[in-house]
Amino acid sequence: MKALLTLLVALITTLTASAQNLDGSWTGKLNVGQASLNIVFNIAKDKDNKSTCTMDSPDQNVKGIPAEITITDETKVKISIPAIMAAFEGEMKDGMLKGTFSQSGMSFPLEMKPGKVERNRPQTPKEPYPYKTEEVTFTNAEDNATLSGTLTYPTGYEKMKKSTVPVVVMVTGSGQQDRNEEIFEHKPFLVIADFLARNGIASLRYDDRGMGKSKGDVANATTENFMKDALAAVEYVRGTKGFGKIGVLGHSEGGCIAFMIAATGKADFIVSMAGTGVRGDSILMEQNLILLKMSGYTDNMCAGYAKVLRGVYDFIIDKKTTDDAKTAVKEIAAKAGANLPEAATDNMAKIIEMNNPWLNYFIAFDPSPYISKTKCPVMAINGSSDTQVIASTNIGSIEKLLPKNKKNMIKTYSGLNHLFQHCTMGTVNEYANIEETISPEVLNDIATWINSVK
Repeated sequence: MKALLTLLVALITTLTASAQNLDGSWTGKLNVGQASLNIVFNIAKDKDNKSTCTMDSPDQNVKGIPAEITITDETKVKISIPAIMAAFEGEMKDGMLKGTFSQSGMSFPLEMKPGKVERNRPQTPKEPYPYKTEEVTFTNAEDNATLSGTLTYPTGYEKMKKSTVPVVVMVTGSGQQDRNEEIFEHKPFLVIADFLARNGIASLRYDDRGMGKSKGDVANATTENFMKDALAAVEYVRGTKGFGKIGVLGHSEGGCIAFMIAATGKADFIVSMAGTGVRGDSILMEQNLILLKMSGYTDNMCAGYAKVLRGVYDFIIDKKTTDDAKTAVKEIAAKAGANLPEAATDNMAKIIEMNNPWLNYFIAFDPSPYISKTKCPVMAINGSSDTQVIASTNIGSIEKLLPKNKKNMIKTYSGLNHLFQHCTMGTVNEYANIEETISPEVLNDIATWINSVK
């Protein structure tokens, strides 16, 4: 699944003072030990000619964090970012903004130059396209959700026999995503839709409810609700009577949803890209352990953490409640014989305190029954370097559970991560710095396979 990123939220505040030569975006690289992080300050004027500021953290896929700014002598600036308890103090010198960034009692030098972080995304298609696209809207009436998306027709569609043109509904991974499944300025669904269109395949990609132009209840939505949205997309495409076989292409959680729809018999084929093959708690356990090991935790520390996390997930699966989550976690840890750092105990307590409908559902969600009931052709793929949905665990389970079909294609790509990029480590923090949006081999395989089963 897509990586579960923490979005920083704060109240927008009115900012004071102004300086004409500081207006615009300023970018700098914050070096913290062996790690580095791009920071962007966006300074502008409001209607009262007062300076305003927001902060972006492009490497964390976060934009528009509200900030407070004070400018003196037209060159000196103080910026406070309450949401992350951070601040920057600097001065304009030699065309650069030079100063100190501080957070949580630590300070780091930071030099900023005019402009934003420019990412090279060579696979992102540019208009004009050699095919037709259409803005469409459809409804999941049961959930009162209205979804908006882009229907992309293949090149030369006007001359094709409509009953021979396959179409795929694209379903995003976990978390609210737009129709392009954009992350770190990568637009994988746009890239896929473009490639498919150039190879005779139509597609419908849409904004998740609550994103872009789509509307619907997000706070209480679970994977099942998102499945109903995707099913509404399938029925919409079917209702156009403009295509032949209808498939579902899902990434991460979208791969689960593809199997859920396939099990109903309402898909003619599906493509599961890094879809899960085991229960949600197992996915999250593996993710956590990989992150801990990469962070330098010893095997004993990882084992203790895993025991407590297992107990926390069981607490949620059993639908237990408590008014004191931290005490509940400590009791789980004591029972497991694990001694956790206070920060780890606090983090696990937050999992219980959130009482998040989506997370609670996902932890207990088992895709096995849906995979076992899938009779249509399936392309199930993963990357060997995926650290979010581990290939060996999930592809192995899917292959074991899936009914035999000579048209099925099960494949693990060497050296690809969760986004199907060629990578070094496969970690989330690599995504932004990789120029490739999706491996050309994967694009070719998807198009070739769909055309073989149409």
